[in-house]
Amino acid sequence: MQSHPVPARPGRPRSAAADAAILAATREALVELGWSKLTLGDVATRAGVAKTTLYRRWAGKHELVVDAVAELFDALRLPDRGSLAADIEGVVLQFAAILARPEAKSGLMAVVAESTRDEALRDRIRTSIVDRQKRLVLEGRARAQGRGELPQSDPAESERTADLIFDMVAGAVVHRTLVSGHPADEEWVRGFTQVLLLGLAGAGAAAAGD
Repeated sequence: MQSHPVPARPGRPRSAAADAAILAATREALVELGWSKLTLGDVATRAGVAKTTLYRRWAGKHELVVDAVAELFDALRLPDRGSLAADIEGVVLQFAAILARPEAKSGLMAVVAESTRDEALRDRIRTSIVDRQKRLVLEGRARAQGRGELPQSDPAESERTADLIFDMVAGAVVHRTLVSGHPADEEWVRGFTQVLLLGLAGAGAAAAGD
């Protein structure tokens, strides 16, 4: 009688509820303890899970904090305020408000510093935070083109411009709030948006002339 191999049992499925509890506990620990004192053991206790549960999901503290902070930025939404300028101001104010939160501030600064000597961590920051939030630029551009505020462009050019716009917005707001330590208040955001739109208008004119 021919025997048949027994199918391998699938790995234990991840629990969305456990993941959510762990990431929330990580942010709570960042607020109360700060980056330097945060440990996986403390996070596990706060989340009500075994420490081994964390190690099955994350390679270490750095990766865990990246994902915990990334969830904050996933809450960003591009408001429809009737004009490109107003839409930009709305999302930049949201972004600045997130960066002002202690868990985002301490967590992001710490993992960015660590990533200068850890290429895998840098890639995780890029895929978990940067690449996921570029959706806002593409959404804003498409909405402005629909209103007739920006000219249509080919997909490849749109992608390149989206990268540049995201770098400008993220770089300016991160420097303003985390490096210089000044508030990105409505007055600053309004001035920044005007400068950004001048650049977009120039880029649009150049593209139209090609």
